[in-house]
Amino acid sequence: MKKKIFFVGAILSLACMSAFVRKAEGEKPLMTLSEYGFFEGKMADQKPADGVMPYDLNTPLFSDYAEKLRFVRLPEGTTVPYNEKEVFDFPLGTHIVKTFFYYRDARKPEKGRRLIETRVLSHEKDGWQALAYVWNEDQSEAYLEVAGEDIAISFVHSNGKKKKFTYTVPNTNQCKGCHSFNGAMRPIGPSARQLHGDFAYADGSAHQLDRWQVKGLLTGLPADHSAIPRIARWDDPSESLDSRARAWLDINCAHCHRAEGPASTSGFFLDIHQTDPNVLGVMKVPVAAGRGAGELDYDIEPGKPNKSILYYRIVSQDPGIMMPELGRALVHEEGVALIREWISKME
Repeated sequence: MKKKIFFVGAILSLACMSAFVRKAEGEKPLMTLSEYGFFEGKMADQKPADGVMPYDLNTPLFSDYAEKLRFVRLPEGTTVPYNEKEVFDFPLGTHIVKTFFYYRDARKPEKGRRLIETRVLSHEKDGWQALAYVWNEDQSEAYLEVAGEDIAISFVHSNGKKKKFTYTVPNTNQCKGCHSFNGAMRPIGPSARQLHGDFAYADGSAHQLDRWQVKGLLTGLPADHSAIPRIARWDDPSESLDSRARAWLDINCAHCHRAEGPASTSGFFLDIHQTDPNVLGVMKVPVAAGRGAGELDYDIEPGKPNKSILYYRIVSQDPGIMMPELGRALVHEEGVALIREWISKME
């Protein structure tokens, strides 16, 4: 009897997933990544087709040391209005594409790479929808996987150490967990401050926002680049410790920890625009106690990272404690070291 119940439940689950895909793509589910036409030539080369713009972020979200290739495709004839503060408001029909991959040896990219998954965020009439496509072994195609998947990963890190772990492709509900803004799904990364910098395009290096404007994708860009906000690169030692730490927290934590995010009830907000030290967690008592607080008194205790709940949670790998709670299995050792130094030098 249990086997029959499980079988029926599995059929219902698959039916729900199929309904979601039909809804997301307007009754036309795309089961393979190639059907979108994002790339030309060999799929694994990730060469963008006409109308597909590659881009990068100054400080990207940490995802278990995965490298990422990012692209955006707007419907023909549409543009994005410049916004100096928030993620750009992309028109209906926009696709934001992100491929996750690992170099076999991060010290020697020429040894090759393995594409793991490509996530497609599509702006549909009823909001943004997220779908994940998992790459096959010969890297010729990526196939729709709405239920999530666990993949064994092994690679050599840039420090020469070999890392082996289980990479998790999120299911559609987990995508909503991180991409929620005032209860609705939206992109996290592509904002003016994140795109304010150069990119190595096929025809040469150029400023990303300038290129978007020249290609007719962006309107309202200030002529004076000094008027455009820019977020620091978290790993650039030439930039200030505070700006680097705030950049890391903004992209890794603030999609939840902000007034419009899922962690709004915490009163602990880490977005780059926040200036109130207490709201940033300095000597702030947590709203809730329990394992997540680790019997510590404050979210951030200046000069004492080991006494700070923030540090306690980002260094943890315990699913009931760690932050972010989704999107990572490993500790971002370099990022954690940055936040530790930042708290240590607070007065």
